[in-house]
Amino acid sequence: MADEPMSDDDKKDDGGLALNELKDTRPSNESDGDDDWDEPPTDIPDKPRSAQDLEAVYDIPVRVSAVLGKSSMQVHELLKLGRGAVVELDRKVGEAIDIYVNDRLVARGEVVVVDDRLGITMTEIIKTQNKS
Repeated sequence: MADEPMSDDDKKDDGGLALNELKDTRPSNESDGDDDWDEPPTDIPDKPRSAQDLEAVYDIPVRVSAVLGKSSMQVHELLKLGRGAVVELDRKVGEAIDIYVNDRLVARGEVVVVDDRLGITMTEIIKTQNKS
Protein backbone atom coordinates (compact mmCIF):
# COMPACT_ATOMS: atom_id res chain seq x y z
CA MET A 1 0.00 0.00 0.00
CA ALA A 2 2.91 2.35 0.54
CA ASP A 3 3.60 2.29 -3.21
CA GLU A 4 0.11 3.60 -4.14
CA PRO A 5 0.05 7.27 -5.16
CA MET A 6 -1.65 9.59 -2.70
CA SER A 7 -4.53 11.74 -3.81
CA ASP A 8 -4.49 15.48 -3.13
CA ASP A 9 -7.04 14.89 -0.34
CA ASP A 10 -4.68 12.49 1.42
CA LYS A 11 -1.54 14.64 1.20
CA LYS A 12 -0.46 16.27 4.44
CA ASP A 13 0.89 19.76 4.91
CA ASP A 14 3.64 20.54 7.43
CA GLY A 15 1.08 20.85 10.25
CA GLY A 16 -0.12 17.28 9.80
CA LEU A 17 -3.58 18.08 8.39
CA ALA A 18 -4.87 16.74 5.12
CA LEU A 19 -5.21 19.49 2.53
CA ASN A 20 -8.99 19.05 2.47
CA GLU A 21 -9.07 19.69 6.26
CA LEU A 22 -7.39 23.07 6.06
CA LYS A 23 -9.52 26.10 6.90
CA ASP A 24 -8.92 29.67 5.80
CA THR A 25 -7.34 31.33 8.82
CA ARG A 26 -7.58 34.93 7.67
CA PRO A 27 -9.07 37.38 10.19
CA SER A 28 -12.77 37.96 9.46
CA ASN A 29 -12.17 41.60 8.43
CA GLU A 30 -9.96 40.58 5.49
CA SER A 31 -11.54 39.67 2.19
CA ASP A 32 -10.42 38.46 -1.18
CA GLY A 33 -13.70 39.40 -2.84
CA ASP A 34 -15.24 35.97 -2.24
CA ASP A 35 -18.91 36.67 -1.50
CA ASP A 36 -19.66 33.41 0.33
CA TRP A 37 -18.04 34.79 3.53
CA ASP A 38 -21.07 37.04 4.04
CA GLU A 39 -23.66 34.27 3.67
CA PRO A 40 -25.30 32.94 6.85
CA PRO A 41 -24.74 29.33 7.82
CA THR A 42 -27.16 26.98 6.09
CA ASP A 43 -27.80 24.79 9.16
CA ILE A 44 -29.61 27.58 11.06
CA PRO A 45 -33.33 27.89 10.20
CA ASP A 46 -34.39 31.32 8.91
CA LYS A 47 -37.76 31.50 10.65
CA PRO A 48 -39.56 29.55 13.32
CA ARG A 49 -41.94 27.07 11.68
CA SER A 50 -44.36 26.68 14.60
CA ALA A 51 -45.22 28.06 18.02
CA GLN A 52 -43.15 25.26 19.56
CA ASP A 53 -40.05 26.63 17.81
CA LEU A 54 -40.53 29.87 19.80
CA GLU A 55 -41.21 28.17 23.13
CA ALA A 56 -37.65 28.79 24.37
CA VAL A 57 -38.11 32.57 24.21
CA TYR A 58 -41.62 32.85 25.69
CA ASP A 59 -40.37 33.67 29.20
CA ILE A 60 -37.76 36.26 28.21
CA PRO A 61 -38.84 39.68 29.56
CA VAL A 62 -38.89 42.62 27.15
CA ARG A 63 -39.68 46.28 27.72
CA VAL A 64 -42.40 47.69 25.45
CA SER A 65 -42.77 51.49 25.20
CA ALA A 66 -45.34 53.55 23.33
CA VAL A 67 -44.14 57.07 22.59
CA LEU A 68 -47.01 59.51 22.13
CA GLY A 69 -44.64 62.36 21.40
CA LYS A 70 -41.63 64.23 22.68
CA SER A 71 -40.93 67.63 24.14
CA SER A 72 -37.84 69.37 25.42
CA MET A 73 -37.64 72.05 28.09
CA GLN A 74 -35.18 73.51 30.47
CA VAL A 75 -34.94 72.26 34.04
CA HIS A 76 -36.37 75.46 35.53
CA GLU A 77 -39.46 75.08 33.27
CA LEU A 78 -39.85 71.47 34.35
CA LEU A 79 -39.71 72.45 38.02
CA LYS A 80 -42.53 74.99 37.50
CA LEU A 81 -44.90 72.28 36.23
CA GLY A 82 -47.63 71.29 38.64
CA ARG A 83 -50.74 69.17 38.70
CA GLY A 84 -52.87 69.83 35.64
CA ALA A 85 -50.03 71.37 33.63
CA VAL A 86 -50.13 70.74 29.89
CA VAL A 87 -46.96 69.78 28.06
CA GLU A 88 -47.10 70.27 24.32
CA LEU A 89 -45.74 67.33 22.33
CA ASP A 90 -44.22 67.28 18.84
CA ARG A 91 -47.07 65.16 17.39
CA LYS A 92 -50.46 66.12 16.06
CA VAL A 93 -53.76 64.55 17.13
CA GLY A 94 -54.35 61.36 15.16
CA GLU A 95 -50.71 60.96 14.16
CA ALA A 96 -49.27 57.46 14.64
CA ILE A 97 -47.35 56.72 17.83
CA ASP A 98 -44.03 54.88 17.90
CA ILE A 99 -43.83 51.45 19.56
CA TYR A 100 -40.44 50.36 20.87
CA VAL A 101 -39.33 46.97 22.16
CA ASN A 102 -36.12 47.17 24.19
CA ASP A 103 -35.42 50.64 22.75
CA ARG A 104 -35.77 49.45 19.14
CA LEU A 105 -38.53 50.90 16.96
CA VAL A 106 -40.63 47.94 15.83
CA ALA A 107 -44.05 49.38 14.92
CA ARG A 108 -46.36 52.36 14.71
CA GLY A 109 -49.91 52.41 15.95
CA GLU A 110 -52.96 54.23 17.28
CA VAL A 111 -54.18 54.71 20.82
CA VAL A 112 -57.41 52.86 21.64
CA VAL A 113 -59.53 52.44 24.78
CA VAL A 114 -60.13 48.86 25.95
CA ASP A 115 -62.27 48.31 29.09
CA ASP A 116 -61.42 51.73 30.56
CA ARG A 117 -57.71 51.24 29.84
CA LEU A 118 -55.51 52.67 27.14
CA GLY A 119 -54.20 50.28 24.53
CA ILE A 120 -52.45 50.36 21.19
CA THR A 121 -53.50 49.01 17.82
CA MET A 122 -50.47 48.36 15.64
CA THR A 123 -51.01 49.78 12.17
CA GLU A 124 -47.51 49.38 10.72
CA ILE A 125 -44.67 46.97 11.43
CA ILE A 126 -41.22 48.48 10.93
CA LYS A 127 -38.78 46.12 9.23
CA THR A 128 -35.12 46.79 9.92
CA GLN A 129 -31.98 45.28 8.46
CA ASN A 130 -30.06 42.92 10.75
CA LYS A 131 -26.65 44.36 11.55
CA SER A 132 -24.97 41.13 12.57
